[in-house]
Amino acid sequence: MFTKILIANRGEIACRVIKTARKMGIATVAVYSDADREAVHVEMADEAVHIGPAAASQSYLVAEKIIAAAKATGAQAVHPGYGFLSERASFCEALEAEGIIFIGPKPKAIRAMGDKIESKKFANAAKVSTVPGWLGVIENAEHAVKIAGEIGYPVMLKASAGGGGKGMRIAWNEAEAREGFQSSRNEAQSSFGDDRIFIEKFIVDPRHIEIQVLGDAHGNCLYLGERECSIQRRNQKVVEEAPSPFLDEATRRAMGEQSVALAKAVDYQSAGTVEFIVDKDRNFYFLEMNTRLQVEHPVTELVTGIDLVEQMIRVAYGEKLALEQSDIKLNGWAVESRLYAEDPYRNFLPSIGRLTRYRPPEEGRFGDIVVRNDTGVVEGSEISMFYDPMLAKLCTWAPTRAEAIDAMAEALDSFVVDGIQHNIPFLSALMQHPRWREARLSTGFIAEEFPDGFAPIVPDEADRNTLAAIALAVELLRRDRLDRMSDRLAPHSGALKRDWEVRIGDDYVPVSILEGMISIPLEADVSVAGGAPLTIVSDWRPGEAVWRGTVGGRPIAAQIRQAVNGIRIAWKGMAVTARPMLPRIAELERLMPVKVPPDTSKLLLCPMPGLVVSIAVIDGQEVKAGETLAVVEAMKMENVLRAERDLTVVKINAKPGDSLAVDAVIMEFG
Repeated sequence: MFTKILIANRGEIACRVIKTARKMGIATVAVYSDADREAVHVEMADEAVHIGPAAASQSYLVAEKIIAAAKATGAQAVHPGYGFLSERASFCEALEAEGIIFIGPKPKAIRAMGDKIESKKFANAAKVSTVPGWLGVIENAEHAVKIAGEIGYPVMLKASAGGGGKGMRIAWNEAEAREGFQSSRNEAQSSFGDDRIFIEKFIVDPRHIEIQVLGDAHGNCLYLGERECSIQRRNQKVVEEAPSPFLDEATRRAMGEQSVALAKAVDYQSAGTVEFIVDKDRNFYFLEMNTRLQVEHPVTELVTGIDLVEQMIRVAYGEKLALEQSDIKLNGWAVESRLYAEDPYRNFLPSIGRLTRYRPPEEGRFGDIVVRNDTGVVEGSEISMFYDPMLAKLCTWAPTRAEAIDAMAEALDSFVVDGIQHNIPFLSALMQHPRWREARLSTGFIAEEFPDGFAPIVPDEADRNTLAAIALAVELLRRDRLDRMSDRLAPHSGALKRDWEVRIGDDYVPVSILEGMISIPLEADVSVAGGAPLTIVSDWRPGEAVWRGTVGGRPIAAQIRQAVNGIRIAWKGMAVTARPMLPRIAELERLMPVKVPPDTSKLLLCPMPGLVVSIAVIDGQEVKAGETLAVVEAMKMENVLRAERDLTVVKINAKPGDSLAVDAVIMEFG
């Protein structure tokens, strides 16, 4: 077996590969850019080599620097992870020329399947069912509009060398095809150095289901079941699961056998993924083959018990697969949530900064539940604008789908992240969504269920009462702790007050303490809103970010943050500020005037930290609702800012090339 390998990647996937290499007794070499000097993968590896500036185009995407690092450290093989150079045949060939083994497929397979246009042609020739589309060169936006009209709207514009949702647009009409072509082309060029675009028919209400394949150099190839990846936002997967709740055994076998046939046709030697779109009648169409490890590979590992990274390394070394198709059994259910540094309350725009707190839930097996967290950051890590905003991949496994979802909901409620905005509130809300729980999925799920963007779930009466009980329990322990501090000037005197009110939103919820001692662990009986007695039990201590306990026998894990005169509680997609107070204070507070937020309707604010790509208007110009005002790029994604109503531009405060902070004023309107 190899004695030393280099990982040509960063972040959580580099850490993931290092873990398996360590388990196999293989030494590892990390590479890092200026921005990643203090990164976790650099610390985890046995050796680390600096390869250039922060921009990926000057570091992680420069094959010569990776090869030089491998030669300098004596690495016998290179694992590319995903993204960056993982699907570049020329990189594989350059490694082979230096006698270094590429832990992945051979150049022939990468060329045949790694390019979306060529893979479609190859699949058509191999009689694989594909979506109607145009695979030739598209010269310009007008040509794109002509082709789209011939195929029939809606159509999907895609970067040939694309991945991760970059360089993809859905067009429902000529205007969107024209504009989408240029944006896709720009993103493709900046992300992949390849601006070729192709167009295919967009299938309405499709599911995105992919088959994991594994082949060796001895002609053996098998499939390891499927993953359902239909929960997507802007064509980027957000939640995945294995197996798919939609497939029957016959469809699973047909998709698996077709995937294996395709892989064998290109002599595929590694782990790879064949992606399909599946319509409501379980008709499936080849989408593309990813000739690398997938981001969502952990859910397959959890239901099959097979370490895919280990298999990739063994195949690259020349070993024969020790598995046969009959050995592959799908056991239980696994769900993966991708944690992103993005603000769900601002249409999921990227967020950057330092992780002031980062406390993932405990990993391991807990009865029938398994919790796994693949991550590449720690508390104190800097989330930069140069790379993908993914923080971690949180996975849960359980015997059934419902149990796996419930385990994920609890794990998300226990995952503490501060210092940046993140999508945990959205993921928590998603785990409670009835359509998700019922598995009525499509790739349009998020757009359909959250058409106006994401807002926290509004608690119903029962949940509101539970939140009020938690808030009072926290406040009583906080006050008790203050009273026990030495040299405090004025601790309260007299008996504990029994009657309280907890303000949540505009509601004042009465809570009465019936019986119990205010101490740690806390156990008290309360009545909320005049209801039947509830017993609160918890060993929470002031300062802990996660409140764990039971309310009326219901197990709860909720996140606690201090707020002005109250407590911020996040639980199952709900986020409320609760303010416990005595009834007399509540009576007076009802008389306080309401503070109205400032009017920003006449300003175009930068929605996230980013780079101004273009300004589409001039001073004094009148624009109509929906017209483009500016384009801002963040984390390699172009964001088009449009007019929300008819208006007149009075003043432009930014120009192309400017780097702006969030909420910077781009332009003013009359």
